[in-house]
Amino acid sequence: MSGTRIIIDKDVEIPLRDGTITRADVYRLQDAPPGPVILVRTPYSKEDLVHIIAELFMDPFEMVRQGYVWLVQDVRGRFASEGDFEPFRNELQDGYDSVEWAAAQSWSNGKVGMAGSSYVGMTQWLAATQNPPHLRCIVPTMTASNYHEGVSYRSGALDFGTSMFWHLAVIGQHFLTREIDKGEASPEVLEKLTSSLFNIEEVMKSRPLAAVSPLDEAVHWYKTWLDHPSYDEYWKAIAPKEYYPSMNDIAVFNIGAWFDIFLGGTIENYTGMARKQGAKGSAGNRLLVGPWSHAEFSGRFAEMDFGLTASAYAANLGVKIKRFFDYWLKDEQNGIDSEPPVEVFVMGENVWKTAESYPLQETEWTKFYFHSGGSANTLKGDGALDTSAPETEPEDVYLFDPRNPVPTVGGNTLLLGYNINYNVGPKDQREIEGRSDVLCYSSEVLSGPLEIIGPVKSVLYASSSAKDTDWTVKLVDVHPDGRAFYVMEGILRARYHRSLEQAELLEPGKVYPFEIDLWSTAHVFKAGHKVRVEISSSNFPRYDVNTNTGGNFAEDRYEDMVHAVNTIYHTEEYPSHIVLPVIPRS
Repeated sequence: MSGTRIIIDKDVEIPLRDGTITRADVYRLQDAPPGPVILVRTPYSKEDLVHIIAELFMDPFEMVRQGYVWLVQDVRGRFASEGDFEPFRNELQDGYDSVEWAAAQSWSNGKVGMAGSSYVGMTQWLAATQNPPHLRCIVPTMTASNYHEGVSYRSGALDFGTSMFWHLAVIGQHFLTREIDKGEASPEVLEKLTSSLFNIEEVMKSRPLAAVSPLDEAVHWYKTWLDHPSYDEYWKAIAPKEYYPSMNDIAVFNIGAWFDIFLGGTIENYTGMARKQGAKGSAGNRLLVGPWSHAEFSGRFAEMDFGLTASAYAANLGVKIKRFFDYWLKDEQNGIDSEPPVEVFVMGENVWKTAESYPLQETEWTKFYFHSGGSANTLKGDGALDTSAPETEPEDVYLFDPRNPVPTVGGNTLLLGYNINYNVGPKDQREIEGRSDVLCYSSEVLSGPLEIIGPVKSVLYASSSAKDTDWTVKLVDVHPDGRAFYVMEGILRARYHRSLEQAELLEPGKVYPFEIDLWSTAHVFKAGHKVRVEISSSNFPRYDVNTNTGGNFAEDRYEDMVHAVNTIYHTEEYPSHIVLPVIPRS
């Protein structure tokens, strides 16, 4: 290179089409020729270099030394940038404007890529939906495909735990500080927010949801989200998945985690773009999923360690991202176009595996049916699981009391009031399997390994005494010593059994088919283990608790809650089951 000194231009102004001024820091090599730009658009402060480096899994200063220009921008209304922040809604046009501004600068050669995780991944997808001419590639890490399903809600249930974490601990304090400076919020609200963080478990139990103090006072869009519980035009306008058909054939490297809060969206972004059948081939639509969570990339959890090769750094994730950028922004023929586009970590065997597609071509979609003599309640009940369809069996019944919900134990979580790196991932489920409102269906001891890679769904034939209720399904790996580790889970708010776009209350006592999406996994149940499925009606505080009234669940009060008698059927007519993506072994 012509020089080796890195220059940092601070608070460079990036004007948007409506005149709003945003600000960015530009990292570039002194006296270097124009180079490709990596744009990071963040609501979490461009000054937080540690956070941004962690998102990239590589040293951005070394990237600058290799000829890249690194551009980190505070999005509209955050930190150094002007304007009003409202999640997602401004990122489409603002992203387009920022990409094209970057491409036109003297230090840019006109080729722009984007990087970053979580909301920073969302800014990439939202910019890409608008087809900025100079955007060549993006690397969205642990991010979503739409901001209703898998962000604000999941299959109709409010993603309450994540909302509380993001609004109160991540966004709220700085947002309120700006609002106070503008005279649009009172200092008392900020004080209330700060104090709530020390009493968050009580705050989470507040009702109604529309008046959870200080959440309802701290961020105005929380109530807007509650006003749009269905997947309506409010959400569709900002959902990347709605733009797949009209998007340019942009190169995308999707990075996800098996225990991430946005896993479902990460997978959908890959498969959705794969269906475009674009011209960029395997080098232009890639997927990598590791045994990580939204805040943990080592592959080590409180109750499970996936080994030395499990971490993002052991997997050379930073190197893989750089090779992707080199191919698309520098036109280096480094061979990624001849490599399999899919790479996943298979838990249980703790190995990385590559494939030409996702789901894998050799997948055998296998139904495992639920059985019992009518007493599947608790892990000591008579619930069974196998591939034989049921004939005539008594149903399983449990009482769902919303005042005593099943607690969240591990999983794809990001929760306040709990050590976020403790109550996440594969945790032993036996403490909840002792509850009478948890049905447990267990296989016989496996004589050989059972490998599953891909999406998992369950079909419940069920009825409720209530007009609305929730159904939860959890897949569990039971070890020989009895420990029962979380693998994956799903939820469905019953009123959305036909469509997330339109609620339809239940007829009490009527049997309906309910399809529950558990998202995806890559896992081996070892010989000597059992496969278990848990069925219940709550998972709190990961999701809000259904009041069972059939009313407006945002407005329902604690005293409005009613019991629901919920019934799962497993007969020839109503064969409740789970579908596992089995990978055959020779």
